[in-house]
Amino acid sequence: MTMDGPPLENGAVVVAGDRFADVGKFPEIAKNHPGEEIVDLGDQALLPGLINGHCHLDYTCLRGKIRRQESFTGWIRAINTEKAKLSPDDYVRSIKDGFAEAKRFGTTTIANLTAFPELVSRIKSPIRTWWFAELIDVRDLSRSDEFVDRAVDFLKPQEHWGLAPHSPFTASQNLYRRCEEIARRDNIPLTTHLAESREEVLMFREETGELYDFLKQIGRNMSDCGGRMPIRRMIESDRSYLLVHVNEVSDEDLRLLKTSATRNSVVHCPRSHDYFGHPPFQFHKLSEVGFNICLGTDSLASNDDLSLFAEVRAFRKEFPAASPDEVLKMVTQNPARALKQGDVLGKIRRDFFADLIAIPAAASKSVLEEILSFEGTVEWSMLAGQIST
Repeated sequence: MTMDGPPLENGAVVVAGDRFADVGKFPEIAKNHPGEEIVDLGDQALLPGLINGHCHLDYTCLRGKIRRQESFTGWIRAINTEKAKLSPDDYVRSIKDGFAEAKRFGTTTIANLTAFPELVSRIKSPIRTWWFAELIDVRDLSRSDEFVDRAVDFLKPQEHWGLAPHSPFTASQNLYRRCEEIARRDNIPLTTHLAESREEVLMFREETGELYDFLKQIGRNMSDCGGRMPIRRMIESDRSYLLVHVNEVSDEDLRLLKTSATRNSVVHCPRSHDYFGHPPFQFHKLSEVGFNICLGTDSLASNDDLSLFAEVRAFRKEFPAASPDEVLKMVTQNPARALKQGDVLGKIRRDFFADLIAIPAAASKSVLEEILSFEGTVEWSMLAGQIST
């Protein structure tokens, strides 16, 4: 399943170094590359490694520790309570455990947000990782530039990195501005949570609600509430973002978002979305205005595991009319494009990175259906040309 054309029965790929050197039917490939070592996987579906568009591996250790709350703000209070119990060593173990779990479920590339960029140098990722520094200045607006610049110093040694102003209700416009300056200077990606909950809408639009009261209580400057929604502010930026969640959008919001759709992507996390009981995700409307839609797992503070196959199955329950090919693109091609890697990741194509997974394929039904309904862990994978079993 190359994601670059129809499925190839009895297909084969040639790997040279960390890239694909050739792709096609096995007889033709064997003829064109005589004498090469052959790895026969048997009756398996071979497809590009999966790409997780949004995750917080910091919180892998919080699996099952936060019961469902009556409100989004209640969940914020609950996770803050749990985070207060964790040490830097706890976070390092949590992130390492998260990487191992994501890899077992077939993820070869991940967009991971971390609130602790100073810990990244202690972690060797077993998969291709974009490290995003999650940034919040809600308690101290005077240090916005300092927070961003400090995070950049920690992440710059990494091969892939970006910045994540957390959300409009926790990150100031100055923090967004500074992140965009760095993105422009260093050509890095940006991501942010946007329009995640009804409480966020009430806060900005009506100056009311539980989130408004909570943030006012902890000292947030609320002068940006009671007027324009954050969506209006986001479309005024000239930078590309991975916009995470986008659960609360009106028809007016969609009209505004249309002007920025071609440069931005949206990451939907189906099981986390269900955990919070958010209103139906506007998949069809966001697709119609031109957004590149990706899937992510979010964190284990609001999910059961880090399986993108489980996210795919949950998404298909939400949107049974979505074509199988379209859904598979949301964990391969689309997130590669969102990370500005559409020319090297997300497909099995010559000169792309050799990131692969294989899952059993009995050929009793459509191979796409077999892939999308797959449950369990992935027993064979390859990252940058290196086999991992």
